[in-house]
Amino acid sequence: MGKLNPKQVENLTEPGTYEDGDGLRLVVKPTGRKSWLLRFQLAGRRREMGLGSYPEVSLKKARLEASTKRSQLSDGVDPLAARDIERAAQREAQRASEAKQLKFETLAKEYCKAHGGTWSEKWRKGWLRKLELYAFAHIGKFSAEEIGTAQVLKVLQPIWATKTRTADEVRGQIEQVLDAAKARNLREGENPARWRGHLDNLLSRAEKKKARKREHFEALRWQDVPALMTKLQANSSPPSWAAQLLIMTSARAHMVRFARWDEFDLEGGTWSLPDERMKMRVAFVIPLAEEVVKLVKSIPRDEGSAFLFPGQGKTGAMHANAVRTLLHGIGYEHITRHGFRSSFRDWAGECTHYPREVCEMALAHDERDQTEGAYSRSDFLDKRRLLMNEWSRFVTSPTTA
Repeated sequence: MGKLNPKQVENLTEPGTYEDGDGLRLVVKPTGRKSWLLRFQLAGRRREMGLGSYPEVSLKKARLEASTKRSQLSDGVDPLAARDIERAAQREAQRASEAKQLKFETLAKEYCKAHGGTWSEKWRKGWLRKLELYAFAHIGKFSAEEIGTAQVLKVLQPIWATKTRTADEVRGQIEQVLDAAKARNLREGENPARWRGHLDNLLSRAEKKKARKREHFEALRWQDVPALMTKLQANSSPPSWAAQLLIMTSARAHMVRFARWDEFDLEGGTWSLPDERMKMRVAFVIPLAEEVVKLVKSIPRDEGSAFLFPGQGKTGAMHANAVRTLLHGIGYEHITRHGFRSSFRDWAGECTHYPREVCEMALAHDERDQTEGAYSRSDFLDKRRLLMNEWSRFVTSPTTA
C-alpha cells in the first residue's frame, strides 16, 4: 500500500519530494509543477526515470507504470533502455505513416519548389511537364518507399527506344526526387532509378549512346573561335563577359547564366558547381585558366546579387537570351551557345593528345562504365586544367584570329 493518496497528491503545493514507496516519488517544483519519478538500482548503480507529469499521470497510473518497470528489472531488463527502444519504434511507425501519405507527385512538386529558384521559368515548367507526361500516371500515387525498380521500368520502358533522351532525363528526375525523399527519411535502400550499376543492366546502353550522338547544335568551327573572342573582348557588357566565360570554360549555358560568386575560388583557380546545378546532378569542379581568372576579376560585382550576371527578371539572373542576342547582333546568327562545347571538343580531338576521357570529362561527360568507375574515381582535375589552359590561350591569342 502506497504512502500517498489521491487527495493528498492533488493538494500538495509545498516544493519537495514525497515518497509513495518502492522507489516511486512525487516531485513538486517551486513553480507548482508536479511530476512522478522512479528510483531503482541496476548493476549496482542508482538510476532515475521520469514517469510523467501530474495530473496527466494520476497516482493510480503512476503506480501501475512503476510496477511495470519493476517487473522489467526483475527480468533483467533496463527500463530506460526499453523505453528508448519503444520510442524509436514509435518514431519509425510515425515516419512510415508519413512516408505513405506523401506521394511521388507531391514530392516531385516539393523538390521543384525547393530547387527551382535558380532555374529559368522555362526549365522549371519543362521539368514538371516531363514528369506529368511520362511518370505521374505510373508512379504519381505511390509513396517514395513503394517505388522500386519495377515501377521505374514501367515509366521508362515504353519510351526508352523511341524517346531515349527524354526517358533518360525523366530517369534522372525520378532519381533526384527519390534521393531527396531518402534524405528526409521517407525511404530506405538503394535508389531504383540509379543508372550506373543498376538500370544500365536492364535498359539498352546502345540507345542511350545513340541518343547522345543524335543531339546536334550549330557550332562554330574551332578555327573561327579566336576571331569571335576578339570581337567579344572589345565589348564590355555582361552578355559579352558571359559569352567569354562560356567559351573558355566549355560550360553549359545555364551554368554560366546562373554562375554565383561563392562558387568561384579565384586563388585556387576553380569553379565548383553543386549537384543541383549540374545536368546529371553530380557536383563538378571546373579548373580556371589564367585568362578566365582575369576575366572574372574584371567583372563588376553587384553587392545586391549573388550572381555574376544579375538581371531584373524573376530568377534574378541575366535574361536567358542575352548571350544569343549579342551573338546575333555581331553577325553570328547561325550558331548556338551550346555549340561552343562542340567547338572545344573538335579542337581537343584534332589539336591535342589528351586522352579521350579527359576531353569528355572537361565537358562533364563521365562515360566510364561501371568497371572503370570502380577502379578510377579521378575527375582528372590536373589534366583538365592543362587542357583548359591550352584552350584559353588558343582562343584568346591574336595570332590565331
